[in-house]
Amino acid sequence: MLTGFQNIGRIPELKRRILQTLFLLAVYRIGAHIPTPGINTEALSAFFKAAKGTLLGLFDMFSGGAMSQLSVFALGIMPYISASIILQLLTVVVPTLERLSKEGEAGRRKITQYTRYGTVVLSTIQGFFISIGLEGMTGPGGELVVLTPGWSFRIITVITLTAGTAFIMWLGEQITERGIGNGISLIIFAGIVAGIPSAVQNTVRLVNSGEMSLFVMLFLTVMMVVIVAFIIFMERGQRRIMVQYAKRVVGRRVYGGQSTHIPLKINTSGVIPPIFASSIIMFPATVANFVPVDWVQWVANALDPGAWLYSILYVAFIIFFCYFYTAIVFNPVDVADNMKKYGGFIPGIRPGRPTAEYIDKVLSRITLGGAIYVSAVCVLPTVMIQQFNVPFYFGGTALLIVIGVAMDTLGQIEAHMLSRHYEGFLKKGRIRGRR
Repeated sequence: MLTGFQNIGRIPELKRRILQTLFLLAVYRIGAHIPTPGINTEALSAFFKAAKGTLLGLFDMFSGGAMSQLSVFALGIMPYISASIILQLLTVVVPTLERLSKEGEAGRRKITQYTRYGTVVLSTIQGFFISIGLEGMTGPGGELVVLTPGWSFRIITVITLTAGTAFIMWLGEQITERGIGNGISLIIFAGIVAGIPSAVQNTVRLVNSGEMSLFVMLFLTVMMVVIVAFIIFMERGQRRIMVQYAKRVVGRRVYGGQSTHIPLKINTSGVIPPIFASSIIMFPATVANFVPVDWVQWVANALDPGAWLYSILYVAFIIFFCYFYTAIVFNPVDVADNMKKYGGFIPGIRPGRPTAEYIDKVLSRITLGGAIYVSAVCVLPTVMIQQFNVPFYFGGTALLIVIGVAMDTLGQIEAHMLSRHYEGFLKKGRIRGRR
């Protein structure tokens, strides 16, 4: 492992990419501490301390603490993710977008441009409702959160939050293009990891004050290790379908005859389902939290983490997006056609349509197992928060994202090293990411 990290410094391009990634993430973290004008940050922070364990606390976790300070990056990257969800759903039902998705790089650039426009629109809507809600909020002592309420504050807040989200979106694209790893995922990763020190500090405080026993803390630590090991085991798990290639004689040469396999991952969709599910639930629930209407407040309470409606919708969205995203990234018909083109077949299965149906059947079964596993990991911390009353920030969706992004990034770093004839991080085997 140490040798692998030492080899990073011997590859100039890889070293430059890692340094650029760290620099851009540092810029993001600095921006998360720049407050929006006209806000009483102390009163707002006190309000969010009381909201720990609720949907606002979850939103604050994904923004890396930027929401509790209403910094310029308070909305985080969630509007971009919401816009991506909408565009991917529309791609299935709108013929024009479907044609663009099949036009290669030019079509993808056009869809990316539409996603950016959608991000700005969603950021504007969220920023407006947040500004209205902030005007009616007060701290524990009755002090106003907004120093000078009115349209001037609302306009400034909308412009600031929208510009902050657009800048984060640009940072993510720069990390993907010039750095290492997926930029959007790394920004979410940085926001979650930034909350670890405060979560550890709060847990130690509970132990010192006697509100949590030492045995419970040790039990939670062991559970964390078990959950991490389970997630890594499941993310590396795959179902291998054996493929045999027939021998072909071309002139005096014989081609084919070898056997290989199609690796189908248990969780093909990776961290996308929990992120998409959280984003979809967060958007209406966050707006509802700032609208002082009785039935709207009922909706906000019903969508708080731990509520039965939230849990049901969360699991349902995770299962849906596991199948939806898997269908987007893996097409059994294309795989079967390519196998038939090059003389490949699955033993006992006829080439062509029967092969595609067989692969689709196997993929559907293992995707169900992967969806149940992802749902269980994401819902388990909610149960533990209710039972032990601790800020379990590094669990569930957060832990799944952190481990997945770490595996993906390390896998890309190792690929750069192996392509230049250096050893990877592991002497035996390779680090396989989610994708």
